[in-house]
Amino acid sequence: MWKQFRKSLKLPEAYISVGLGLLVVIVAGMLIFNYLKINRDDNVSEETSTESLTQEKKFKPESVIFLPTSHIVASGESLWTIAERYYRSGYNWVNIASENNLADPDYLTVGEKLTIPKAETIMVGSILTPASSDTRIDSTHYKVQRGDNLWLVALRSYGDGYAWTKIAQANKLANPNLIHFGNILIIPR
Repeated sequence: MWKQFRKSLKLPEAYISVGLGLLVVIVAGMLIFNYLKINRDDNVSEETSTESLTQEKKFKPESVIFLPTSHIVASGESLWTIAERYYRSGYNWVNIASENNLADPDYLTVGEKLTIPKAETIMVGSILTPASSDTRIDSTHYKVQRGDNLWLVALRSYGDGYAWTKIAQANKLANPNLIHFGNILIIPR
């Protein structure tokens, strides 16, 4: 078949080989060009985002953010990074998830508008202070208040926010990120 095709072109085999070789060089050149262009664009966007973050820090080193406020989700953001921005602690992601009634807090869409509630900063190993002992939960049942989430209930019940899993398991919660105002929670002791 190849011989018949070559004869129908009435070209010597050398011309066909040169033509095919030129085609391979052009395709390879286009692939390399696109690869380098994509990498250059990624590097430029990384530099630009780094520069913009640096400029933000220069002009607003300790900018005051008044809560509650709203936030538009940008590409690459998670509840953790958003919480770090507004509360200086990623652990406050539970406040944001609770306030916005997010079905799946691991999934955010770019452009989604979130309400950032006013809340105390949650730190690792936070222990209730004597000043907050009046809000301590000592009973085995608790009525959910507005703005509550399992982390805060566990913090007030046990002095350890990580104990929220005990409450979630005791109440057989399908979605521990979603508790409703007025519900009665069992607080295991």
